[in-house]
Amino acid sequence: MLVHSVYFWLKPETSEAQRADFRRAVESLKKIAAIDTAFIGSPAPIPKRPVVDDSYSLALTVLFKDLAAHDSYQVDPLHVAFVTTWKAHWSRVQIYDATGES
Repeated sequence: MLVHSVYFWLKPETSEAQRADFRRAVESLKKIAAIDTAFIGSPAPIPKRPVVDDSYSLALTVLFKDLAAHDSYQVDPLHVAFVTTWKAHWSRVQIYDATGES
């Protein structure tokens, strides 16, 4: 299994309508066949702690069967179109990939 966690920081000037469209675009990535499971969310309203970074706009966590599925996702036309369309709206993207057993 491969866990692919992506954190997006949208630019401050991104409107609420654009933020809603962005979330829908991220949701549409779930259609990619290589994905086993996907979760999309915003920072949780938990008490502030020094070890928690809640400065991001939206998070995407995807579970893949293996590295080959991850690699297929990266070149899938839906993913490529998403990046091409939306990259101008984010100021930062941070990705963490982990392998292991569930």
